[in-house]
Amino acid sequence: YLVIGNGSNLLITDRGFDGVAVVIGRGFSGFAFEEDPKGLFLTAGAGLPISSLVSGCSAEGFSGLEFLAWIPGTAGGAVAMNAGAFGHETAEAVREVHALSPGGDLVVFDKSSLSFGYRCSDITPGTVIASVVFDVKRARHEDVAGAVAHYGGLRRRRQPLGMRSAGSVFKNPPGRYAGELIEVAGLKGKRIGGAMISDVHANFIVNTGGAGSDDVLRLVELAKRKVYQAAGIELELEIRVVGER
Repeated sequence: YLVIGNGSNLLITDRGFDGVAVVIGRGFSGFAFEEDPKGLFLTAGAGLPISSLVSGCSAEGFSGLEFLAWIPGTAGGAVAMNAGAFGHETAEAVREVHALSPGGDLVVFDKSSLSFGYRCSDITPGTVIASVVFDVKRARHEDVAGAVAHYGGLRRRRQPLGMRSAGSVFKNPPGRYAGELIEVAGLKGKRIGGAMISDVHANFIVNTGGAGSDDVLRLVELAKRKVYQAAGIELELEIRVVGER
């Protein structure tokens, strides 16, 4: 079976997935702010959209998650893949993760028992995240809202938010930017079928209309080959490809 939050970073192949998809939806979208001796914290259902998570913090004047603004995922998905932007990662704010193990046991992971990497975590595949506890700090509403607007503005200027995509296609190699490498390789705006390497940000492959997964995957392989030829760097996928090829 496949556990899905918003599916924002998934590419499902045209031949489909031969199994059961477990979608963490509205029943897991609550959130509440509390305080204990460790400080302020927010408990968010795994299906809570990141947009609601960030706007809720902004409205209440709680800081720590502004960098997630405009990431089209869920709280659970952000933890599972350690979503991040602008030099920050979800792992920075995680206190606990409440989940159902593949064996059917309710488990609680504290931060010290989890290992996070660049756009990944060691949460076992098949684990169903139910809720996440984030550490937050009290701040002025105006300051939080201003930071959210700032990050949102950066995304609107730098990313093709008005077009369908699965987000950043490749992880950034150490000390480099995947989009820059793809652009230098001369592939910005390259089309195969209905898929195109974005002319706004080359680490996005957008659907210009009627694109299939094969179109996207052919562009993925082309980008990997051209970047390796030009820079000697092997690009690693950030999006997750699921299904029969």
